[in-house]
Amino acid sequence: MATSEGVIACHNIQEWKNQIESSIASKKLVVVDFTASWCGPCRFMAPLFAEWARKFVDAIFLKVDVDELKEVAEEWSIEAMPTFLLLKEGKEVERIVGAKKDDVHKKITEHLALPASA
Repeated sequence: MATSEGVIACHNIQEWKNQIESSIASKKLVVVDFTASWCGPCRFMAPLFAEWARKFVDAIFLKVDVDELKEVAEEWSIEAMPTFLLLKEGKEVERIVGAKKDDVHKKITEHLALPASA
C-alpha cells in the first residue's frame, strides 16, 4: 500500500503483481528499491527514495523487502542490497546496485525524459 511519501511497499506477491500490471497498463516508469531491514546502505537511501517519489510524480516507486518477498527478489536476480530496478512496460531498462544516489537519480531523470517504446 502507498505510504505518505509516495513509495508503495509491496508486502505480498499479489500486491507486487498488481502494481506491475497497473504500471504496464499506464506505461509509467517503475522504480523499484530492493531493500532489507538489516541493510545500512538501504537505510541511507530510504529518505532519498521517498524524496524522489514525491518529486517524480510521473513514475511509480515500489519498495520490496528481499526477506519478505524472496520469490520476487529471486525472479529479478537480486544479489545485493540496495538494488534499484527501473522498469518500463514490465521490462528491466536499468539496474543500479549499491547506494549510488547520483546514478539512481540520473537514470530516473533520463528514463522519464524518454518516450515509452512503441
